Amino acid sequence: MLIGAATLGFASCGSDDDSDAWDQYADYREANDAFMAEQEALTGADGKAVYTRVVPAWNKNAYVLMRWFNDTTKTQGNLRPLYTSTVDVKYYGRTYDDEPFDSSYLSLTPADSVVRFTVNGVIPGWTIAMERMHVGDTVEVLVPYTQAYGSSSQGAIKPFSALKFNIKLVDIAGEYIRP
Repeated sequence: MLIGAATLGFASCGSDDDSDAWDQYADYREANDAFMAEQEALTGADGKAVYTRVVPAWNKNAYVLMRWFNDTTKTQGNLRPLYTSTVDVKYYGRTYDDEPFDSSYLSLTPADSVVRFTVNGVIPGWTIAMERMHVGDTVEVLVPYTQAYGSSSQGAIKPFSALKFNIKLVDIAGEYIRP
């Protein structure tokens, strides 16, 4: 489902309706931008940022916000996917305002609640996050609309939607980086 949506999202980017969507969704777009800024500014009780801003080496203008739920010192020695890797993940996705739109927990193949895809075959925000994860990591990833579907809608996802994903990298079925 995620891969199909990503393909459709890329195909519809840059359409003539972009300027209409920009105006039509101005308030929604601004709310999404404000959400991302608020989340990036969040600090925990220890005064440290809740989310880490992750910028890929291949695009200094792109980013996602990531929060690890696991102790990364326990997974840092595990395998990491490459841009061309095939990965097995568990995930669920929501819009910035917590409206659910997709989940691997409805999938039975290749295993219960697991989906398989190539890292470079999904939205750019996922690619950025996957390249920073190790097998066994569980994260929340906040993806700004510029690294999701941009001005395109995708089913329940409106144009200019910042997306929230909870992702567990279960395995890598192919190329990987050995730490």
